[in-house]
Amino acid sequence: MNEYEARRLEKIKKNQELLAGLDIQPVPSQRKRNTDGQPPPKKRKIIEAPAPSRTSARVASVPVKPSYNDDSKPVPLPRLALKKSSKKSAKKELGSRIKEEDTEPLVPAKNVDEIKAGWTAWTPVAQPPTRDDNRTFHFEDYPDFTPNKSPEEMLKQGCFGGSYYRPLRSRKLGITVEVDWQELPKEWIEGLDASRFLTSPTYDPDVNKFKVSCGQSIEEWEAAGWISHEYDVRGWFQWYTRFFRGRRCDDDERQISRWRKCVGQTGRWRRTLLKKYVLLGVREVFDDGADEEVVEVSPVMHQTCHHWAYEVRQEDLDGFWAEGGREGRRRRDTFRM
Repeated sequence: MNEYEARRLEKIKKNQELLAGLDIQPVPSQRKRNTDGQPPPKKRKIIEAPAPSRTSARVASVPVKPSYNDDSKPVPLPRLALKKSSKKSAKKELGSRIKEEDTEPLVPAKNVDEIKAGWTAWTPVAQPPTRDDNRTFHFEDYPDFTPNKSPEEMLKQGCFGGSYYRPLRSRKLGITVEVDWQELPKEWIEGLDASRFLTSPTYDPDVNKFKVSCGQSIEEWEAAGWISHEYDVRGWFQWYTRFFRGRRCDDDERQISRWRKCVGQTGRWRRTLLKKYVLLGVREVFDDGADEEVVEVSPVMHQTCHHWAYEVRQEDLDGFWAEGGREGRRRRDTFRM
C-alpha cells in the first residue's frame, strides 16, 4: 500500500469515528423500490400550460385572415389562391353557408322586423347624378363623392365573383336574407344570368372583369363590424345602389368617407395603383382585352377599385404621371440597379 492510499484510509476512519460520536440516524428513503431492491427510474414532470381564464366570442368568431379595412392593402382571397392551370376547376363555396342551428343573433339587435321594413320603406329624395365628359358621376348634395362606375356597369361587367346577392345568413340579426336583388331596377340586370352574376353560392373570379379574386366575404365584413344592418345588411355596394337611386340616410357620411379613403382623389388604393403604373413605366391604362404581350398592372388592385365604383381613366394616369412621374422613374431606376 502506497503512502497516498494509507492517508486516504486514515481519513475515512477518522470521519467514521466522528459520525459515530454525533449519533446521526439515517433517513429512510421515501421512494418505492422494485422487487429487486432497486429504486424505479425517475419520471419527468409534465407541466401543462394553464387554460386561459377569459375567452372572447367576438374574437373567436373572426376568421384568421389578412386584415381588410379602409386603409389596408387589398389582397387576393386565400380561399381562391389557385394555380393558373386549375383556376376554372376550383370554384369554392363562400364564407359560412346557411346553418339551421344558427338561430340566435350574435349581438342583440332592436326589433328585426322593424329593421327589415326599413330596407324597402325608403323613397327617393335626391336627384339622379350627372356625368361629365370623363364619365365621372357628380351628386349635387355630396360633391366630394365622385365614382366613375354606376351600379349597373359594375354588375354587367362582373363584380364580387357573381355572389354578392347570394342567400346571406346574418349572425347579428339571426335571419337569412335572400331575393333582395329583385329590388334592383330591371334595366340594371337586363340580360344577366342571375344565378351566375348575382346569386352564385360560389365566388367565381371568371365573372369578375379582371378575372381575379379579391376582398373578403360579407360574413367577414359583419364580424369585423363594417356593416350597418339598420340600413344595408350587405354593406357598401348595396348602400351604393340605393344612394345612386336617390335614397339618403344617416349612414351616407360613413360610407362616402370609406370610399374617399379607398379610391377618392387621394385614396390609398387609387394612388397605389397609379404608382404601380409609373414604377412599371406603363403610360396606357390597363385593358383586359389588350394584346397578351402588354404588361398587366396589378389586376387584383384594378378589381378592388372596380368593387368600389372606380376605374382608372387615361386622364387620371396622365395627371399622375405629370405629378409623380419623376419620383416614379427615380424609384424604378433604383429598383433596377
